[in-house]
Amino acid sequence: QVQLVESGGGLVQPGGSLRLSCVASGFTLDYYAIGWFRQAPGKGLEGISCINFSDGVTYYPNTMAGRSTISRDNAKNTVYLQMNSLQPEDTAVYYCAAGLGLSVREMCTITNLYETAFWGQGTQVTVSS
Repeated sequence: QVQLVESGGGLVQPGGSLRLSCVASGFTLDYYAIGWFRQAPGKGLEGISCINFSDGVTYYPNTMAGRSTISRDNAKNTVYLQMNSLQPEDTAVYYCAAGLGLSVREMCTITNLYETAFWGQGTQVTVSS
């Protein structure tokens, strides 16, 4: 079964950190651009960071202004998102998605997950004291 599964979300206090994981099963990420996105209630999809799984090239829109780092583990077919200095406005559902034939910049500027090949069910991140 082809799927992406996110994990690592939860409740964190302002100023805290989280590391999200995105594990792919049923296919290899080698040919895809992988992106992390978020969507808060009533808001549109925002790209956070994207990576070419094959060569590690990354792209960061200004969504989290230097507070996020994307990485990959080829052996585990997994992509990570490290987020630091979290603030209440970072509260959202966080998704990972795999795009075929997209540059990392194109991947990070999509406005709908349907523009990608696969996406996960999302993981909730809540930043609150």
